[in-house]
Amino acid sequence: MSETSPTDSDRKEISPVPAGSGESATPALVIYALYLGALVSGITLPIGVVIAYVNRGAASEWLESHYRFQIRTFWLFLLGCLVGALLMIVVIGWFLLIFLSVWLIVRCVKGIQAVSRGTPHPKPETWLW
Repeated sequence: MSETSPTDSDRKEISPVPAGSGESATPALVIYALYLGALVSGITLPIGVVIAYVNRGAASEWLESHYRFQIRTFWLFLLGCLVGALLMIVVIGWFLLIFLSVWLIVRCVKGIQAVSRGTPHPKPETWLW
C-alpha cells in the first residue's frame, strides 16, 4: 500500500519541453529580465505582465506555467508594494519593501533557471519561490 498525500494525487504532471518543439522561450526570459529591471525602473514591471498576458493563451503547457507564475509575481509584488508604502509611516514598510525586492529577485532567478533547462515552473501558484 503506497502512502501519498492528497496533494500528490491532485498535482498535475507537466513534462519538460519536447526536443525540437520549435517553441521559443525568449518571451518568458524577457519577462523575467523586465521584472528584474523593475528594481531600477518600475515601468518595466507592467510591460512584463502585459507580455505575459499576451503570450499566455498561445503557449505550450510548460511555458504557460511560467506565464502564470510571472502574472502571479506581478500581482503579488504590486500588492506587497502597496502594503509596504502604507506601512512606511511606521517604518516596518521599509523592511517589507526590502523583503519584496529580494523576493522578486529570487522568483526571477528560479524562473530563469527553469526556462533555461526547458522545464515548467514546478509551483506556479506558490506565494514564495
